[in-house]
Amino acid sequence: MTYLSKSKASELALEKLVKSGCTEPNSMGIIEGILDAEFSGIKSHGFHYLPIYCNHLKIGKIKGKASPRFEQISGSSIKVDADNGFAHTAINIGLKHLCKMSSVEGISCMSIYNSYNCGVLGFHTKRIAEQNLIGLGFTNAPASIAPIGGIKPVIGTNPYSIAVPLNGKPSIIIDQSASVIAKSEISVRAKTNEPIPKGWAFDKDGNVTTNAKEALKGTMAPSGGYKGFSTGLLVEILTACVAGGNLGTQASSFAGEDGGPPSTGQFFIAINPKKFNQDFESRLEQLLISITSQEGSRAPGSKRLKAFEENINKEIFISDELMSRIDQI
Repeated sequence: MTYLSKSKASELALEKLVKSGCTEPNSMGIIEGILDAEFSGIKSHGFHYLPIYCNHLKIGKIKGKASPRFEQISGSSIKVDADNGFAHTAINIGLKHLCKMSSVEGISCMSIYNSYNCGVLGFHTKRIAEQNLIGLGFTNAPASIAPIGGIKPVIGTNPYSIAVPLNGKPSIIIDQSASVIAKSEISVRAKTNEPIPKGWAFDKDGNVTTNAKEALKGTMAPSGGYKGFSTGLLVEILTACVAGGNLGTQASSFAGEDGGPPSTGQFFIAINPKKFNQDFESRLEQLLISITSQEGSRAPGSKRLKAFEENINKEIFISDELMSRIDQI
């Protein structure tokens, strides 16, 4: 294992991203996302993705010198053209405006288009909750889930997230994909030839498989059957049909080298709960107690929030195999 302090880990990521063709300003957001994933215990979206990001910069799937463009379209709505750069850069440009509008108007929306993989979606909604606002986020992805009864993928794993504040801090983070498991979890296992649990995915012929590599050639299993597909469809409508990102069937892979920029989309909603109900916090406290008072029960997101608090001042560890790949960048 290689152990790095937060500053050394940040320096390493910046060095590799810049060497791969990304400007330093465009690197800042994605580095924040990588570090947050590591501290939150979501290593599948941390340094694991750095070699992929750098390769995509080199081959033009991510525009390292992108110039995102911000546009205010109403008193409570904005949109950002990510210019096929990192989603994090575009989201960062609009987020402060989104939160400011919501504080005044009660609710506001932000669309992102010509975008890329936004990493852990809950990272972005968490930052909205840190402003004492409820944050909702939606992001689409290259098609990997077939409709019920079909075998051809139509929508991506298409996560949605909601982060809810209590006393200025996130208290609940729901962050889940339309599939049984995030596709990145299967990609990790495919690299190590580790089998996947039954029910995670299907092969290219629509048969249940435990082979991670065959799963990547086939489709992901939707969470809850038709309900999971419908959830992914909701996300697809907001991020592609409304925001203007590519449909999942048009987007190139977030992991492979085929095709140009994925040009996917994100959609965010920020809500000022006290504009609607001054009793919001006491109601939320009652709700949380009804969950946490039960033995063995915990609020959604509490595991990652606890991990972040415990790890924020600790070193980040990177496996020898991954470090070897990073050194080669």
